[in-house]
Formats: sequence, structure tokens, C-alpha cells
Amino acid sequence: MKKSLVALAILAAAGVASAQSSVTLFGVVDAVYAHGSGSGVGSSSKSQLTDSGYNSSRLGFRGTEDLGGGMSASFWLEAGMNNDNGSGDLTSLNNQTGGTTGGGGLTFNRRSTVSLASGLGELRLGRDYTPQFWNQTVFDPFGTNGVGTTQTLNSSLGGNTAVRASNSIGYFLPGNLGGFYGQFQAYMGENNKTGAATEKDGNGSAIRLGYANGPINVAMATSSTKFAATATTGKIRSTNLGGSYDFGVAQAMALVTRDKVSSTPTSVTGKGALIGALVPMGAGQIRVAYSTYKTDAAGTPKSKKWALGYVHNLSKRTALYTTFARVTNSGGASQALNGAVTAVNARSTGYDFGIKHSF
Repeated sequence: MKKSLVALAILAAAGVASAQSSVTLFGVVDAVYAHGSGSGVGSSSKSQLTDSGYNSSRLGFRGTEDLGGGMSASFWLEAGMNNDNGSGDLTSLNNQTGGTTGGGGLTFNRRSTVSLASGLGELRLGRDYTPQFWNQTVFDPFGTNGVGTTQTLNSSLGGNTAVRASNSIGYFLPGNLGGFYGQFQAYMGENNKTGAATEKDGNGSAIRLGYANGPINVAMATSSTKFAATATTGKIRSTNLGGSYDFGVAQAMALVTRDKVSSTPTSVTGKGALIGALVPMGAGQIRVAYSTYKTDAAGTPKSKKWALGYVHNLSKRTALYTTFARVTNSGGASQALNGAVTAVNARSTGYDFGIKHSF
């Protein structure tokens, strides 16, 4: 009897210890047959077996330690991977084009952070999603993956920090504010101070504030990333507003965006919008979206996309999916789908057939 009690005590202590500290291996393997075709003079088509048509393929490690007093420490290392060929994704060292590296073995390009959290919120350091990106993906029925990805992101003038930023310091509001949430982030290009016009390239800051309660979710984000003004680059200001409402029979989504690049001698402004929906259907889900993006550059380039898809869940972790999309260009735009090439002011179509498994 005494031995049994001792054994139970040991098991209970082990349970407490495991609750205080944990490490998890997780990931997604998503393979997709993707085809794209262009039109017009000089156009081409492309067929490929690629990845991330529904969810981004990844391999990650995350862990949390309870520090007591309502405080915890955690880490998150997440690497994007190309499971069609076994290589890793590229990353940006300094939020600038010249700092791109990787593409061989695994690179923790998706997220690489360490953080402290308490009842006052979370302080997070490292490479992470930018606040201006969250609205793009949360309010896109296709989650900014695959051929259906919103044109507000594909055509965006947001530059290297449109999705993630390296060398960032972020703060997240606590999750007990009655549905209100928020994020602030500052990131650095880490250039030497030499007095050059480019010494602040890659520096920036962003904020996102939102409210989610019951069927409604709405959020606004704005950012500013510094670059020396040239004929093609300059400080980038991005602002977007998105929202969704779940009617039960369908979840409607909408997003508006605005990007401004302060190049010289003339600034360029881009504006975009999206409207879409997720419609449950038995074990699956229909996804539909219309998105558009245009700039005030010469000719007023504009791209409009329709996308329709279906996801069939075989289990909680495995799904089959297909998506069809068509983009129409005008004003000098030439956006194409799934690696195809299309002529200026011409159309491009694409489709995906894939399988996703998460663990």
C-alpha cells in the first residue's frame, strides 16, 4: 500500500513538472499539383508539383516554461520547407533585398522567436509575422496560400516586410480584454551608422488593433518601413482594414488595403480590396473570393482575380483540396498564376489539386 502511494506521488509530481515545462514538435506537409497558363504574345504555361497550396508546409519546435507568478517563457522555431524537393525556404536577414539567404537546408524563416508572457501581455523577440500581414491572411478565405491567394498581397507594394520582419521586438496585448486584441512591432535593418542615406533601410514599426467576439472579427493595421528614396524604392507605408462575420451558413470576409512608396521624384500608391466567403458543406468547405489591386503608376496598372475552391477533410489532420483562379490585367499589369507568364493586359488562369497533412 505504501509503495502504491509513493508511486502515485511520483506520478503526480511528474505530471506537475510536465505541466510546468513542455516542448512540442509540429508541422504541415502539403503537396500540390499546380498548373498556370498565360495568354498573349510571349506567354507561357507551367505545370509543377509544389507545396503549400492549402497550408504552408513547415517543420517547427515550440516550448513553454512556467516561471511562476503568472509568468512564462517560451520559444518558437518554425522552418518553411519545399517538400516536393526537400529544400528549405529563403529568409531575409535584414528586411532588405540584399539580405536574402537560405534555400538549402532548413532555415527558420517562418518564425524564430523567444518571449516572456504574463497577465500584462507578451514580449516577443526575433523573426515574426508583421502586424500588416495578419489582416491579409486572416480575412482571406484562402489564407494567402495557393493559387487563390488574394491579389491585395500578390500585387502589394509592401516590400520585404509585407509578410514577416527579422530583428523585431513585438508586444501583444493580453487575451483577457473582452475581445479586444492588439500587437505592436518594431524591426531593424541593422545597418552600420555611416551617414549614408541607406543606413536606416529595413527599419520600421507597425501596429494592429482588433476586436473579436462571437461571430464578428474586425481589425486595422498600419506600418512604416524606411528605405532611402530612389526612382524605384522609398519609405513604405501600408494600412489595411479587414473584417469577417459568421452567419452560420457562411462566413463573409472583406479587406481594404493601401500602400504608398515614397520614391523620387514621384511617389506610387497602391490600393486593393477583397470580398469573399467560407461556406461549410458536410465534411468540406467551399472557398470563394474576388480581389483587386491597382496603382497610380503610369497607365494605372490593375489586376482583378476570381478564385473558387473546395476543401474536403478526411480527418482532423488530413484534407484534399482544389482551387481554380483567373486574374485579369489592365493598364500595363501582367500578373500571372502558378509560375506562368502572361502578356501585358492579358489574362492568366491556374488551378491546384493537393493534399495536406498536419502533425
